[in-house]
Amino acid sequence: MSQAATLRRPGAENSFAMEVSSGLGLEQKAISSTWLYDQRGSELFEEITELAEYYPTRSELALFRDHLPAFGAAFGRHASVIEIGAGSSRKTRLLLQALRSPYAYFPIDISADFLFEAVGRLQEEFPQVRCTPVVADFTDAAALAAVARRLSTVGPALGFFPGSTLGNFEPHAAQRLLGQLAHALGDKGALVIGIDSTADPDVLLPAYDDARGVTAAFNLNLLARINRELGGTFRLDTFAHEARFDAMHSRIEMHLVSRIAQRVLVLGKTYFFQAGETIHTENSHKFRRTHFLEMARAAGWISQEVWSHHTSGFEVHVLGRGAAIPKVLSQGD
Repeated sequence: MSQAATLRRPGAENSFAMEVSSGLGLEQKAISSTWLYDQRGSELFEEITELAEYYPTRSELALFRDHLPAFGAAFGRHASVIEIGAGSSRKTRLLLQALRSPYAYFPIDISADFLFEAVGRLQEEFPQVRCTPVVADFTDAAALAAVARRLSTVGPALGFFPGSTLGNFEPHAAQRLLGQLAHALGDKGALVIGIDSTADPDVLLPAYDDARGVTAAFNLNLLARINRELGGTFRLDTFAHEARFDAMHSRIEMHLVSRIAQRVLVLGKTYFFQAGETIHTENSHKFRRTHFLEMARAAGWISQEVWSHHTSGFEVHVLGRGAAIPKVLSQGD
């Protein structure tokens, strides 16, 4: 990997400033979960994935270990892999090991430093794979189009979207993103995607508000980032992390709750908080299988396989654009 091999989409800093300014001006203050993932936020999220309460990573890794070898053997040679929201690339290692002579790897993530570190480690393990990190918001259609233009014609295109990150989006936005991925990967493309269908509050709430307080630190780090990058005056000790389960919308919500009445400066503008007022920082929708497959079909995908964890309700879906994707014999439980 070299800097010359890196694709960057400009304007992320301006986007952060604009979204924070507009989000703090809403009646229900809100900032996109995209901005939780600076270097420190990405590190904290990796800690979250190791927690006993956080079942999604553990469940998904078990499914990948059970099913990726058969999938990789059935998939075509010399695949180009696009990973959405790459993170630490821990799961990518399992995918690249399973594929037959993978040709290229395009991880897309907004946290540049964290992305380069992860891809550097991966490149050492898979020197034959052409790695091109893409520093961008993966919802940026132009960024996906730029990657699509770099895909090799010598093998199939495979999208890799683990971690149930699609649940961070409202259903209409999730369907739109699935459509963008279908367009980028092409008529012979495939997508391996993690989806969390768990709906038990007794399981969900500890997963998003752990006993050690790592998720709280992850959420509060957003305020530290605003202070550092946008001249904010947030006092982190006057805000608390809160996880809520919204049964009507089948989603976990993360909020930062103001403990006191206060005012905060960001980019020279004053924002007022009442005691108990919140900043809504993340949604994690839990999509039922039927709901997810309806969205996938509407976005141009055909269900090929579903791998389901036997206890947690976490699922991995293999989607294709048509008959070009071979049927993998291993089925989920």
